[in-house]
Amino acid sequence: MIELAAFLGNPGREYEKNRHNAGRLLAEKLPFFSRLAWQKKYKGLYAALDSGSIAAETGFSVPSRLHFLMPETFMNLSGESVFAAASFFKIKPEAIIVVHDELELPLGTVSFKFSGGLGGHNGLRSMKACFGTADFWRLRIGIGRPDDRKPGEGGPQGSGRGIFDWVLSDFSRAEEAVLAEILPPAAAALAESLSKGPESLLPEWKKKKIETTETGRS
Repeated sequence: MIELAAFLGNPGREYEKNRHNAGRLLAEKLPFFSRLAWQKKYKGLYAALDSGSIAAETGFSVPSRLHFLMPETFMNLSGESVFAAASFFKIKPEAIIVVHDELELPLGTVSFKFSGGLGGHNGLRSMKACFGTADFWRLRIGIGRPDDRKPGEGGPQGSGRGIFDWVLSDFSRAEEAVLAEILPPAAAALAESLSKGPESLLPEWKKKKIETTETGRS
């Protein structure tokens, strides 16, 4: 079962609506988000929920205490924050789910995945470097690619064409409209995974295109 959910992104107002912050944006849509009392700990913002404390509001119950973390180390060092929290609470990597943006999935697609490649994602690279393994769960939020460039291939600074510029730029208005329809069901699925285990969602959510006004039916 999942014991720690980490929402990757960059801290600060200038980054809060960036594509790279899709994971942190999803956290705000959790059905029990208002119950979370965030405090600065473990190089990030940390909150916890005790067993059964969300059942009355959401219909979900959890078997043990849940920990939530938004690293504030910036994306490239996300693993340091997650490792600090996991080490303190003695949480194994396989009991962690990392919520993050994903270039390899189009906007509108969400995916639960365990272990596997890192896809050039610096937050995931930091996780593997700190834990010595990639055997943790991921909830991937598709943001698509700006063009056919590979991860790590940036364009001229400010061009908007390179991968770096793409992930560190804000969602467009049209994309925000799609995101507003994607995040609530994805957050509900995350809550369900915390209650029942992410394995139970794999048949449907291994790579799920969520129906929206913009994208049409899946």
